[in-house]
Amino acid sequence: MAEIRLTRVEKGQTKIRNVPIAVTPEGFWCCPSPVGFQKSVKVQNPLNKTKPSSPPPPNSVPKKQSPFNERKPPLAPLRSGAAPDDQRNSGPDAPSANASVVNERPSRPKIESLPRKVAIEFGEPGTSDMKVVLLGKQGFCVKLSVHKNVLVENSRYFENKLSEEDSGVSCVEIDDCEDVEIYVETVGLMYCKEMKQRLIKQSVSRVLRILKVAELLGFNTCIQTCLEYLEAVPWVGEEEEEKVVSSVLRLQNEGIGVTPILKRISSGVPNPPKDTISHIMDLVLKSNEERGRREMKSVVLKLLRENNSLQSSSGSSDICNETIYNSCSSCLNSLLSLFKQAADPEFPDKPINNKEPVMKQMAFEADNLSWLLEILVDRQSADEFALTWASQQELAALHTKLPIVSRYHVSCITSRLFIGIGRGELLPSKDTRHLLLQTWLQPLINDYSWLQHGCRTFDRKVVEEGIGRTILTLPLENQQSILLGWLGSFLKAGDNCPNLQRAFEVWWRRTFIRPYAESAGNLQESDKLENPKMEAQKSATFEQE
Repeated sequence: MAEIRLTRVEKGQTKIRNVPIAVTPEGFWCCPSPVGFQKSVKVQNPLNKTKPSSPPPPNSVPKKQSPFNERKPPLAPLRSGAAPDDQRNSGPDAPSANASVVNERPSRPKIESLPRKVAIEFGEPGTSDMKVVLLGKQGFCVKLSVHKNVLVENSRYFENKLSEEDSGVSCVEIDDCEDVEIYVETVGLMYCKEMKQRLIKQSVSRVLRILKVAELLGFNTCIQTCLEYLEAVPWVGEEEEEKVVSSVLRLQNEGIGVTPILKRISSGVPNPPKDTISHIMDLVLKSNEERGRREMKSVVLKLLRENNSLQSSSGSSDICNETIYNSCSSCLNSLLSLFKQAADPEFPDKPINNKEPVMKQMAFEADNLSWLLEILVDRQSADEFALTWASQQELAALHTKLPIVSRYHVSCITSRLFIGIGRGELLPSKDTRHLLLQTWLQPLINDYSWLQHGCRTFDRKVVEEGIGRTILTLPLENQQSILLGWLGSFLKAGDNCPNLQRAFEVWWRRTFIRPYAESAGNLQESDKLENPKMEAQKSATFEQE
């Protein structure tokens, strides 16, 4: 084990202290942080005191006169271990002298301004033929005793530096080192035979620091070893992944091969293949495990939303929409087939073991359609779905023939469409909106009581607002026919029917109040026609002004 000594210069005096830093025969040094340097000096300070000092007793100077930051400053261990003679000889019966010392403390030079030096030797003791001085921004000056042939062999920086200087140069200085600790460790790695083993227990952030210094020194072997480490080790968290990727891309721009690492985050194919997205959708839609399907639906929906916010080209968007609509068509055909099967007159007489799978599959397919609709709404591509759903007159006719416990899942799809139209999340045509209300409003009213009490995701106020706004987007005649039909149902069912009173009030005002305003406007127009000269004079006066 090579001997490492710490040299610190303070007020013109040099003090040599042993530093507990492990150095292998190969020269590897695990450099401590600046706090580590301070702690090492703090441990050594009691050994340097040859004369015991006579501090005043605790009662002579109250604690409140010595603030905490004066009694234990962060860098206090770097102070000289010996106190001035006048302070050392002062006894406990000299409180005035102690008070003056306390008052003089702020006038002392700051600890950060005092020079600090560390001397480190690599390889066999006494065999070095060159010095490397690292001047750090933190105030440290580190002097490395190294071997010229090792540096030239491993570092392009030192090779070029020494070739520019005279052959007899024995000292190289590196100014403004941002990370002196890592500089020393990187130089130590030049002496290691098994560099990869030295990096195994290091963190990703520390290896990135080593990689940066190795890049500055042109230490290609270290760069390659760091890249191999980064390729194999897991990256924990998005922040760490971004740091790795930014460092790797910087090296790629300089012509260094980093393809193995980039393969972790990028594929050779510009866009994910259509078959992959379709396969994922099929796996989620056909899963029979309720919890796993529910969780993965949430995950896929969240990831597709992230894709929507970062979508830069329409090509991949079109592929995804095509895949979703193919899945919609498959689910809708399956749902229609199940409705036909359940609407068969002989179906109620079948054993419960035969009926239960059909009922469960109906809820399963309706839930899949609701999920696909949510994806399309997020992608602003649900207009075609609204048209397809509005055209399902056969499914709507079968709806009334089934028990409400089996069919109410379908009304959830209708409710989501009305909410989307009311919020402006989809913009189907006037004919599509009218057809949607004609086909599915009455089935929704029939299921409304069950939806309020049997569907935990159902929000009555939001649904009623969506239905009312959808109705009010139609021509006034269509509004009247739909709202009058709703009024008959509401007067019979009460709370078991959607409350569309707000939409009804708007329609009423449009129908019975606006004509008076229009007639008033017509009277004004007639007055203008009867007095053309007066209007002409007003226009001329306005132009002159």
